[in-house]
Amino acid sequence: MKKALVLFFVMAGMALYAQKGKLEVGMKASTWKFADASKKDFTMDSWKGKVLQINYVDPDESDLNDPFNDAIDKAVDVDKIIPRDLFKGFGIVDCASTWKPNRLIRWIAGKKAKKYDTTILFDYDAVLRNQWDLAEDSYNVIIVDKNRVCRAIYYGKIPDSEIQKVIDLIVELTKE
Repeated sequence: MKKALVLFFVMAGMALYAQKGKLEVGMKASTWKFADASKKDFTMDSWKGKVLQINYVDPDESDLNDPFNDAIDKAVDVDKIIPRDLFKGFGIVDCASTWKPNRLIRWIAGKKAKKYDTTILFDYDAVLRNQWDLAEDSYNVIIVDKNRVCRAIYYGKIPDSEIQKVIDLIVELTKE
């Protein structure tokens, strides 16, 4: 009886943890909906059929992975090893993780959107951070394939030694 009771509590604890929805490599990414600065809603299906690089970012850490994003831009625009029609990189700002006012966040995001010619969305209530159990006060990079299966997650700065590996992964995923 004791073993059954212990097993019950262990299983119940695992079920509660699983409900939080921690995103892990190999899992299908749960859906979401966020708006850009002009209040246009986007979901992952907005880029159906594309490999996605989702940058989920604390505004205070917005420059942390610039070397990585510069390398991705080079792979897309200069080297042309990542086909633009099969790949989309974009940002989601974790507005709840900063003291900065939303107006300032939108201004900073606008500069980033122009620099990287991309879409930037706003998560005002940390919905995705909580849904996927992402790092707070950080810079998260999530790579999902065309079927929305998570293929890589990076918390914080992507080491220079990993940048080419991520590019190679994206190239391979666009070929699937």
